[in-house]
Amino acid sequence: MSKLKVQEMTEIIKKQIESFEQDVKLENIGKVLSVGDGIAIVYGLQQAMMGELLEFPHEVKGLVFNLEESSVGVILLGESNKIKEGDLVKTTKRIFEVPVGEELLGRVVNPLGEPLDAGGTIDAKHFLPVERRAQGVMQRGSINASLETGIKVIDALVPIGRGQRELIIGDRQTGKTTLAVDTILNQKGKDVICIYVAIGQKESSVSTLVQLLSQHQAMEYTIVVTAGASREGTLLYLAPFAGVTMGEYFMEQGKDVLIVYDDLSKHAVAYRELSLLLRRPPGREAYPGDVFYLHSRLLERSARLNDKLGGGSITALPIIETKAGDISAYIPTNVISITDGQIFLEAELFYSGIRPAISAGLSVSRVGGAAQWKAMKKVSGTVRINLANYRELESFAQFGSDLDASAKRRLERGRKTIEILIQDVHELIEMPTQIVTIYALSSGLMDDVVLENVKKLENEINQGLHMDELGQKLYKHLVETKTLPDTKELDQFVQSLKRKL
Repeated sequence: MSKLKVQEMTEIIKKQIESFEQDVKLENIGKVLSVGDGIAIVYGLQQAMMGELLEFPHEVKGLVFNLEESSVGVILLGESNKIKEGDLVKTTKRIFEVPVGEELLGRVVNPLGEPLDAGGTIDAKHFLPVERRAQGVMQRGSINASLETGIKVIDALVPIGRGQRELIIGDRQTGKTTLAVDTILNQKGKDVICIYVAIGQKESSVSTLVQLLSQHQAMEYTIVVTAGASREGTLLYLAPFAGVTMGEYFMEQGKDVLIVYDDLSKHAVAYRELSLLLRRPPGREAYPGDVFYLHSRLLERSARLNDKLGGGSITALPIIETKAGDISAYIPTNVISITDGQIFLEAELFYSGIRPAISAGLSVSRVGGAAQWKAMKKVSGTVRINLANYRELESFAQFGSDLDASAKRRLERGRKTIEILIQDVHELIEMPTQIVTIYALSSGLMDDVVLENVKKLENEINQGLHMDELGQKLYKHLVETKTLPDTKELDQFVQSLKRKL
């Protein structure tokens, strides 16, 4: 071979060495040992992190849920039936994230942020990790703004403040979801973003709910996150965390958010299922020992931020289903101790026609009083006592005991109180109307009104506040100052309406 050819070859080899790019990638790869019920046990992922996203074949994703000495427990997201023993699994070095932002408003999504409606793909610009730490004590502000529900018995007796966690608890079919949905409907025009998380609900129920929200133009400010009853326990477990992550994005923008978890009983059952499949030791009622931590780390993410951080808030309405009214069971007592109060729905009241069937004795709001309208606080002070007196007197009256005039008067006022607090489904009452109606009751202006005319008087008050000259003045004063107007003017206004009956 000539010297010239050798030189040419040397130059070519030198150029190739110079232009050589190392495309070797270090990947942490494991093998599926076993798979079933949405759970995979993977061998060989020494560098896997807790909560890390893993890649399986057929574009199935998984989430690291258990770290053991020789294997990793993974919850599968998606079609777990496509995964089989021996499949290769890769780590991604990414913690599981969901899309967040304005693009999700008006949409129905699954816990992975994928659309379930006919609205096309969601082009989200922001993503946040599902597991985030709750805001610390120094980042929180005091709860001093009210979240009006439009439901008289709640706004008067168990007021909810923005940033509060108020539990809705009761037996099945007593109106828990209806209360939460009515609260969402009442946020129209109040600049509150709503998130409804359906955990283990029937697909048909969620579809009906979405139609209802659309009819009332409430989907414009609402995100529906759903993991249906037919879905794997993994998605049911992730649903509330995905929902609160979407809410945190808006809270950090300085906005107010209302989130409904419907319901956390099914969430606890899904978590128990995953834990038992991963061989975690069972405890009381076969729930794992960290089921309290599961719900506390979820509900602690609801807060009101201080003014330095924009003053945004997340108000949570978790729902818990009891069996035969037993609020001393494991999951109900756990969630009661985490929340700032509870609205207890009694099956007995519901079946006797008192709806919403809220028990005034067992329902309490531990922080909402500071956020309640001053006018409402003033007029509703005696309502709870009136109801308690009525319940006691009613049991005496059943036995035909002779009652004196004072007892008869209290019994009659109790009946009128209950009549006022009864409200139809999706019948929302503005705060000024509620305040004037309860004022008329507690000040004795309704004492000479027959029981059948109580609802008529309330309708007259509602119309008068918008059409009557004095009524409009009272309405303006209530909305702007949230304090009680001059009682003489209130008396004059109510008396003028009573003449129309």
